Amino acid sequence: MKFSTKQIHAGQHPEATTGAVITPIFQTSTYSNAKLGDSKGFDYGRTINPTRITLEKNLAALENGSHGFCFSSGMAAIQAIISMFNPGDHVICTNNVYGGTYRLFEQVIKNYGIEFSYVDTSDSKLIREAVKDNTKFIYVETPTNPMLNITDLAELKKIASEKGIITCVDNTFMSPYFQNPLDFGMDIVVHSSTKYINGHSDVIGGCVITSNDEIAEKIKFLQNSIGAVPSPFDCWLVLRSTKTLAQRMRAHNENAVALSDMLSNDSRVGKVFYPGLKSHPQYETAVSQMRGFGGIISIELGSYDAAVKFCNGLRIFQIAESLGGVESLVCHPVSMTHASVPKQLREEFGLTDGLVRLSVGIEDCEDLMDDIKNALSAI
Repeated sequence: MKFSTKQIHAGQHPEATTGAVITPIFQTSTYSNAKLGDSKGFDYGRTINPTRITLEKNLAALENGSHGFCFSSGMAAIQAIISMFNPGDHVICTNNVYGGTYRLFEQVIKNYGIEFSYVDTSDSKLIREAVKDNTKFIYVETPTNPMLNITDLAELKKIASEKGIITCVDNTFMSPYFQNPLDFGMDIVVHSSTKYINGHSDVIGGCVITSNDEIAEKIKFLQNSIGAVPSPFDCWLVLRSTKTLAQRMRAHNENAVALSDMLSNDSRVGKVFYPGLKSHPQYETAVSQMRGFGGIISIELGSYDAAVKFCNGLRIFQIAESLGGVESLVCHPVSMTHASVPKQLREEFGLTDGLVRLSVGIEDCEDLMDDIKNALSAI
């Protein structure tokens, strides 16, 4: 099946009792056994839930994976993945990683004896140089948040295969519609399903997708043992949202391409970061592994004062954390999403006080253009 058909039908069947077309919300914590030891395959809501199973199958199909696991947040999904590793293991991580991921790794996981190295994974040479004898895992974001750097997944696969290293890609910015890392040989894909997968700014969630049976067994065990699972209602909401993922992503992409072109020709903007621009340093890599460029644009305005004036001058774009909703949002990463990342590390990968991140929604493009032009005039 093609993507737009899979998003509506994969993992979903009419409900057996009534024939309901939409998967019901199985709002239950436990299940009754007809006799002791005679269950229908369901025992406890943390372990298993029919609504969650349907969503997990749907998301796995969209990522061309075999196994899907849903969590109560993107961070809970990452926590489960990193919990597969042991004291003494070494992890290579994208240096421009989401601030919450950096905080989890540096302030929580390091306390359990796991070592981290942060490198610019858009440079495969730096990845190779960072590999140690005890390197067990490479975790990348591509595109990164918020600098939109691209990691070459084919090159990453070569490096990891040589050493038997497990790889994981945070695919949140692209969604399964624009990029499928498993197709490039990655072992794991993780999403904050809060973002594009849900796309309506009304659910917190995360998911892990893999085609590796051994990894799947470990994630399944950790999902149940840690217990950070989404509610049946949240699963139902996300399942509703995946039915329009392709259509929403096309609209996000169309608006972002137009806005990035406008911004790159505006002298008031110092630099525009968007993988769909030919000026992007990894443009060719983006074209080779992505089917679109997404809805996130970052712009350099030169100073904190300019960033404040720009954000406060917007009317349609709303100042808020998060991204990927149908409504346009603006974020100042240094003071919001990446405040937990040390200043020195931020500056190493170009995240300045004057950088602003735009999550381009699906509103009328002319309205968004006018909103940005008015805000730039306020600087």
